[in-house]
Amino acid sequence: MPMNCQDQGDSDTGLPANIAALLAYLLGVVSGVIFLVIEKNNKFVRFHAMQSAITFGAILITTIILLLIPVLGWILNGIIGLAALILWIVLMLKAYQGEWIKLPVIGDIAEKKS
Repeated sequence: MPMNCQDQGDSDTGLPANIAALLAYLLGVVSGVIFLVIEKNNKFVRFHAMQSAITFGAILITTIILLLIPVLGWILNGIIGLAALILWIVLMLKAYQGEWIKLPVIGDIAEKKS
């Protein structure tokens, strides 16, 4: 997989590919799905949009389940929330820099589906 988005062509969004990929992470699942619907051709943007939708969808489901578990679930939810915030920032930064940052397992799925 290429290490940057320079050779990835134009984005269907009218934005540079790195900006579109960054925005795919901005609202997590919501922006990931929006960019999957809008973007038809640019693999870099589609990969990041798919990875955003899967990653933050899984975090959302995990959060909902943990909120149902008193005390321990709430503590774990706080830890996962902090980790998710850090991951969100890193993913947006790397997408902006034009890098194909592929998360373990989820990145492989996103690569196959995008």
